[in-house]
Amino acid sequence: MEHSKQLDGLVGPEESTRILGALQRGASRRDVLALLTGAGMQAALAGSIAGVATAAHAQTPRKGGRIKVAGATAAVSDTLDPARQSNHTDYIRGFMFYNSLTYLDGSLTPQPQLAEEFTTKDAKTWVLKLRKGVTFHDGKPLTPQDVIFSLMRHKNPATGSRAKALADQIEEVVASGPNEVTIRLAAPNADLPVVLGTYHFHIVKDGTTDFNAGIGTGPYKLKEFRPGVRAVGVRNENYWKPNRPYLDEIEHVGIGDEPARVNALLTGELDLITAVNPRSVERVKASPKHAVFETKAGLYSNLIMRRDNGPGTNPDFVLGMKHLFNREQMVKSIVIGHGVVGNDQPIHPSMRFYAKGLKQRPYDPEKAKWHFQRANIGSAAIPVVVSPAAINSVEMALVLQHAARQSGVNLDVRRMPADGYWAQHWMKHPVGFGTINPRPSVDVMLSLFFKSDSPQNESGWKNEKFDQLLLAARAETDEAKRAQTYADLQAMIHNEGNIGIPFFMSNLDGHSRKLKGMTPIPLGGMMGYMFSEHAWLEA
Repeated sequence: MEHSKQLDGLVGPEESTRILGALQRGASRRDVLALLTGAGMQAALAGSIAGVATAAHAQTPRKGGRIKVAGATAAVSDTLDPARQSNHTDYIRGFMFYNSLTYLDGSLTPQPQLAEEFTTKDAKTWVLKLRKGVTFHDGKPLTPQDVIFSLMRHKNPATGSRAKALADQIEEVVASGPNEVTIRLAAPNADLPVVLGTYHFHIVKDGTTDFNAGIGTGPYKLKEFRPGVRAVGVRNENYWKPNRPYLDEIEHVGIGDEPARVNALLTGELDLITAVNPRSVERVKASPKHAVFETKAGLYSNLIMRRDNGPGTNPDFVLGMKHLFNREQMVKSIVIGHGVVGNDQPIHPSMRFYAKGLKQRPYDPEKAKWHFQRANIGSAAIPVVVSPAAINSVEMALVLQHAARQSGVNLDVRRMPADGYWAQHWMKHPVGFGTINPRPSVDVMLSLFFKSDSPQNESGWKNEKFDQLLLAARAETDEAKRAQTYADLQAMIHNEGNIGIPFFMSNLDGHSRKLKGMTPIPLGGMMGYMFSEHAWLEA
């Protein structure tokens, strides 16, 4: 894109289009040079413009080609029902076959998609103007009724929607015009357009009960779907976005074993894989035909110190543990540099409303020792529960154990198997670890994991003022005021919360160098799972 703008600036948009058109029809750099010098341009300038034009052409998306992509999971529970989708393999297919009313960009700001406009005066009543000329894969035009059905079905317990907690705030959705819907909420939420851009809120046809046909308005049409095996999508020729998508066909499979995924990429069997281990990055990069696509996002594993029992009931123990994190060293040694230093609060620097001014907590064994002495911890072993299920928790705990020993504290690292960890161990021990995936907004993240009444409040930390400020921020339509409130909430978790977040982990995807068009969206790897309509293959 940068080279295209540069070319426009050098020769003007019309001449730029003519030159790029010639290159697309097979002209070489030498042909472009002849074209420019023939028109009386000086050789040096012509050479420079020909170089920029060739670089711009190399970035011009090309139509055609087929790719094979591997996610990290596959199960017979795989589904094309947006409401029931539960992992990245499902989400990738969701974005192939469906659209939402909005989508989230590289800063997780909501942008128009099937709703070309969304407005509100009070954050409680929202008017959405629907895009005209959109059709489902079977030719049926998009109507307000499809939107009403798609949103309201989440509220019905029989649907089994994984977004029911988010949808419960919707009181009603009505058609307020031939291409317009009005959504009324139970309480104001300035983040509604963000919520509507998330995986589960894809728009389906009114009355759909069987989702195995995958009929949506998305960039690809379903050709084959075998749960736990594979899904194949072919280009939707009637897609409402001009010139999209670029690829003819995408085959998606799930491969749980990371070394097997990497091997299949390097042998050319796969074109794109997700969840590359940081320790495999150099191996992928060593191949001249392959590269690694890094998305710096809010994935983290955290130390959980329960507020309701064990040493976490003492704030000095909690602060002592937070000062034992040698954060920079952990990023270097545990994720081999593929991460960002954390500050014991869950909002990643790429997110809107990240509190930039919050002072970084340093590694300070002496201060940790002082807090431990105040807490009167003594020499009794403190069990710390870890598992490979909580990504990197084993390595993090061993580093902590070593640091704690120097501060006179005895941590007993207890490793649990990955299988059953989330049901049997997460949140169930006085000191343990969890892993939290990126979320689309500050409100969703804080509501899920820190609000007093949330079932997923990992540490049992409860703060009435925090809850009040969180609800006030949700209703606030003034961006500057919201930003200040969210900064205060992040500071409260940093100072008083019973969790420690030493670093955020990047999402790493491996891909063929011929695959182009991806930019980071910090909801997860593969452009926040949305790569399908952006990716294209170099000739």
